[in-house]
Amino acid sequence: MKTSYESGEASLKSESEKSLSKVYILIILLPILAFIFSFPLGRYPISIPDLLSALAGRVFPFVHGPEGVVNTVIFQVRLPRIVAAMLVGAALSIAGAAYQGMFKNPLVSPDILGASSGAGLGAALAIFFSLGNAGIQISAFALSLLTVMTVYLLSNKIKRDPTLALVLTGILVGTLCSSFTSLLKYVADPYDKLPAITFWLMGSLATVSPKNVISSFIIMLAGGIPLYLLRWRLNVLSLGEEEAKTLGLETGKLRLAVIICSSLLTAGAVAISGLIGWVGLIVPHLARMIVGPNYKVLLPVSIAIGSVYMLMVDDMARCLTSAEIPLGILTSIIGAPFFFLILLRGRKGW
Repeated sequence: MKTSYESGEASLKSESEKSLSKVYILIILLPILAFIFSFPLGRYPISIPDLLSALAGRVFPFVHGPEGVVNTVIFQVRLPRIVAAMLVGAALSIAGAAYQGMFKNPLVSPDILGASSGAGLGAALAIFFSLGNAGIQISAFALSLLTVMTVYLLSNKIKRDPTLALVLTGILVGTLCSSFTSLLKYVADPYDKLPAITFWLMGSLATVSPKNVISSFIIMLAGGIPLYLLRWRLNVLSLGEEEAKTLGLETGKLRLAVIICSSLLTAGAVAISGLIGWVGLIVPHLARMIVGPNYKVLLPVSIAIGSVYMLMVDDMARCLTSAEIPLGILTSIIGAPFFFLILLRGRKGW
């Protein structure tokens, strides 16, 4: 026979599971709703019925959707941008969540190992040498991965604390990349190249194309799937180096896998959007406050919240003023006060 304590504990457990299931359903519905209601926003108005008929026309051949300008705006302009915004938000969020667990530090973001600084240097080089939009994205992606690889190889020369060595080396190499980017801005043409470099560094999705979305999606998928499969090992790694080794985990190989996957996610996102801060820092915190630190649910929730958050910021960027606001400015304005509110609530979720 169950005691009253056991029955009460079981009822509390069932109530918590029901509340969590409601949260999961809401979090799954949010990206779908944000995806649909982002289409009508913009300088060219599109009604919800036109949008639904256009989407249905692409799925079902017997449905005739709108033609002409409406069709072009939906599928060539807004659909790539909306999908790109959701991919960037999801990639930065899952990379930030993985890094925060690996480094056991709530202040860690996806650019901790210099991925964003390297991407900025790569984009500045491509713009300086007039390599075109495709060259900018390829250069930003390549320099981002090269920077992280350099950080990892240099940190291995430090034999003491491997986690601290990674952080310090990442700061050093990232500072060097930022310095070279500033040097390029100083010598660039002030009427042509300098404004282009400055605008790219502030972040934007204004020039994204369907090809950019497909290539970035493949890269992000290559980094996101292994991280999701390693989610239970991330729980062990977040306990600390000694505890993870005691439980039989090869921390060196796991740390390298997390770095590679997170770097692919960050580099793929930054290559199409420019430098966007705060997303990979505040979204994992918000996800932890909702579902806790278990990576089994933390990663999917971070993906959902990050995609919605980035899409909302991009909607604001193209609708608030007549001239589009850079994404990096908005994420900083929104992210800094929001993160302060999280700090005021204490260490809930850690």
